[in-house]
Amino acid sequence: GKTVLITGAGSGIGAATARRFAQEGANVVLVGRTKDKLAGVAESIDGDKTLVHTADVSKVMEAKAAVEAAVDRFGGLDVLVNNAGIAEQGDVTATDDETFYQIMDINVAGCFHMAKAAMPHLKESGGSIVMTSSVSGLGGDWGMLAYNASKGAVTNMVRAMAMDHAADGVRVNAVCPSLTETDMSSGIRDKPERYEAFMKRIPMARPAKPEDIAPVIAFLASEDAGFVTGVNLPVDGGLSASNGQPQ
Repeated sequence: GKTVLITGAGSGIGAATARRFAQEGANVVLVGRTKDKLAGVAESIDGDKTLVHTADVSKVMEAKAAVEAAVDRFGGLDVLVNNAGIAEQGDVTATDDETFYQIMDINVAGCFHMAKAAMPHLKESGGSIVMTSSVSGLGGDWGMLAYNASKGAVTNMVRAMAMDHAADGVRVNAVCPSLTETDMSSGIRDKPERYEAFMKRIPMARPAKPEDIAPVIAFLASEDAGFVTGVNLPVDGGLSASNGQPQ
């Protein structure tokens, strides 16, 4: 019966999360840049409890409009899932300015815009925010400068917002996946040598599926996690359990 707004809901983790919250009986607001993708996800969810809203969360007014649309349709907002994100490879010399700012605009500013627009409503409902960060926000990758910078910012944004708004009754947490079977990771999974290198580092020896991440997001949003805030939770098949030394 609660209302959940999910950004980047057209595919991958966002789509799986939308379906999970729908299974739990929530009103689900699907937000993304591509209407056709959102509509495809909406077809698998109860239409009476679903709203499709196209928006680019890196733009302030579009982020505000997405939150307003959710509140207008369902009368309030209980959970914001800040999931929209992009990634590009490159070190500091290979990353051009446009790419760097685009990644920061979507991955960081998008979370900021959505959280700022949603916070008054979350205070009213005693709600929560769950971000999709990454193990790349907890440690560095080779050749992923802009993505690492953006996810590092999200990780610490979670901590700061959790501290600032605990007294308001609003919890803020994040999931930190490793390699996940989404469109974003296809460039890794399509390269056998690189994929095998990842599998050697992940104790469970497989990538996550979006359906592995969605239940953890649902848990962090739920009353079962009512005393959990400021947490960046690895959902990584044991990757972060290692100190980095080889087997």
